[in-house]
Amino acid sequence: MSKVDIEKHASMWVVRINAPERRNALGRPVVQGLQEAADAVAKEKAVRCVILTSTGDKAFCAGADLKERKGMPEDQVREFVTALNRMMNTIANSPKVWIGALHGACLGGGLELALCTDLRVANQNVMLGLPEVRLGILPGAGGTQRLPRLIGVARAKELILTGTRIGADDALRLGVVNRVADDHVAAATELAAEVCKGAPISLTQAKRAIEGGWDLHMEAGLRWERACYDVTIPTEDRLEGLRAFAEKRPPVYRGE
Repeated sequence: MSKVDIEKHASMWVVRINAPERRNALGRPVVQGLQEAADAVAKEKAVRCVILTSTGDKAFCAGADLKERKGMPEDQVREFVTALNRMMNTIANSPKVWIGALHGACLGGGLELALCTDLRVANQNVMLGLPEVRLGILPGAGGTQRLPRLIGVARAKELILTGTRIGADDALRLGVVNRVADDHVAAATELAAEVCKGAPISLTQAKRAIEGGWDLHMEAGLRWERACYDVTIPTEDRLEGLRAFAEKRPPVYRGE
């Protein structure tokens, strides 16, 4: 049985971790399944947005599968962490927009996975944290790099160095999540529907402009933005957008 399921809906896919018996922990089958899903979605021209969620009601992802990890010798731990980082980076660097739909425990590697998505929606029972320092390690799948970039260095240090867990309201206040909703999957679907109104190439280039330019000084950032913009100029979708605006109708984008 696959530990990661994919639902395909035209321009939007749903990638669902399916290991509720292990609280959707990041064991080898889950990491491999997420890598395969991320590789597959990147190749689909029609897909504009991906919702990342999980089954069960206890956890989005409770972090590393510590039972599996306990039996690994050091060389296998390093090999696994390399595979974990590769999967995380594939999602973070995807040309598609990823939306995390979070519930229950979202801890350690689970929060690091969520941080790889572009937007995050959580329900009220979510519990987020990076408790690794209390386990004798540190967040090693991007947590020490992505969280400070998202919420600032001081706030990220407090969460990481204390291992503090936060709920939905604090996560929203700090900017860890974008929205909180009773039905997080429905809210993520609504958000994805808004994203999917954009042209595929435009979405990819807008994401590249933000990700590649945020830590540059303004002049370099504006040059990078222009380079990303230039990619959209020769596209048929740009012309379709102009036609649709003039004709007062919804555009039909084809990623061309």
